[in-house]
Amino acid sequence: MNAKPKIVDLFCGCGGFGLGAELAGFQTVAAVDIDETLQSAYRLNFPETNVLTADLAKTGRKFWSEHLNGLQVDGVIGGPPCQGYSRMGTSDVDDPRRTLLGHFFRNVNIIKPKFFIMENVEGLLDEKNRSELDLALQILHKKYTILPPVVLDASDCGAPTKRRRVIVIGYNKKLMPPIDMDSINRVVIPKVTVQEAISDLASPVPQNKDPGDFGWGNYISSNGLSSYAKRMRTKPTDGLGWKVAKEHLSNGLISGFFDTAHAASVMKRYGETPQGSIDKISRAKRLEWRGFCPTLRAGTGSDKGSHQAVRPIHPSAPRVITVREAARLQGFPDWFVFNPTKWHSFRMIGNSVSPLMSYHLLKGIYDSCIQERGELAA
Repeated sequence: MNAKPKIVDLFCGCGGFGLGAELAGFQTVAAVDIDETLQSAYRLNFPETNVLTADLAKTGRKFWSEHLNGLQVDGVIGGPPCQGYSRMGTSDVDDPRRTLLGHFFRNVNIIKPKFFIMENVEGLLDEKNRSELDLALQILHKKYTILPPVVLDASDCGAPTKRRRVIVIGYNKKLMPPIDMDSINRVVIPKVTVQEAISDLASPVPQNKDPGDFGWGNYISSNGLSSYAKRMRTKPTDGLGWKVAKEHLSNGLISGFFDTAHAASVMKRYGETPQGSIDKISRAKRLEWRGFCPTLRAGTGSDKGSHQAVRPIHPSAPRVITVREAARLQGFPDWFVFNPTKWHSFRMIGNSVSPLMSYHLLKGIYDSCIQERGELAA
């Protein structure tokens, strides 16, 4: 194959969905989001991708003509904002973000990819919300075959977190072979525990006032690493990664280690909270070394009050987890950087598609693209 199949990443955030696509063999040619702060990580980690700040409720043919310039796109991926459907929030039927579901499919029609994958929260399939999904799907051009929505858990895709998400896939049968979700899901991936994911990471480093410091820290040891830890320590492939982060990684340093200051009384309470239990005041769950991390939440942006989400408590230390620990639990490799500010970093991670779930889905589809391109070349 002369060139990698091309992906457009809508509602891209920091790049979890796009990263899985890249690791599966695709090239992400364009990534669009309205939140420039969340996108800042995409710009650093995907230096060869055209990262665009735009409102996808307003993008039309002119926008895509200018930025794709006639390029044939193989796939469109994206996770429209899920807060309007989330079971964790109010699931407000008047939340304007709910309309963005339809705009995802409207943009698919304009881009005309061979396939698309849409990700959202499990609550989208609840009775009060399902009609909106069905209505949004009616926007799609009839040339797309739409597979029944499925619910996947990130823990079944190799991530050490319980994160159930709705996946909707469609494809143009005239341009590629059928996508077989049963075949994709028959792939058995070993489960990964919290201990396997984060036990090799060192303690947090003190927060400082340098606005450009990403909180560089190190590893405890390289002995007895789990397969997962080894995978997370792997250097990025060509075309991925921030130059500064890659240089630090070569010296055993990775980002996201800034500490969170706790009062002595809070540390005492956290220390007395058994693994797997919930702190009665903060409602934070204490992680279990041999268990999975609960779904990491994003909190809200400045437009919604800048509220921080509750962060899990470390299994053995009386503190909440660091950004790097959260990244490991979500499935991000160690070379991936977020933001010097912890609040923005946790928003990025909590809003993201697990790269491992993305990889699981897109690897099977990538094989179909290879097959289709080989047939065209024959």
